[in-house]
Amino acid sequence: MGLWTLLEGFLLLANALAILNEDRFLAPRGWSFSEFSVGRTKSLKGQIIGLIYATQYLRVPLVLLNSIFIVVKLISG
Repeated sequence: MGLWTLLEGFLLLANALAILNEDRFLAPRGWSFSEFSVGRTKSLKGQIIGLIYATQYLRVPLVLLNSIFIVVKLISG
């Protein structure tokens, strides 16, 4: 496993977190951002929810990174 494969795996994980819908998936399971107060964001669950929302705000850079990965994969085979 090389560095490229590791980066590709992190990109796939970021894509998976970015497409989670709050209304259909997160809120019914109690993972909505609005349910957490400021003090509860220090917990592991609060940190994971913060990570999910951070990746959702970074969708445009994710599209650019996906495009770069696709072009490199097409060139390198």
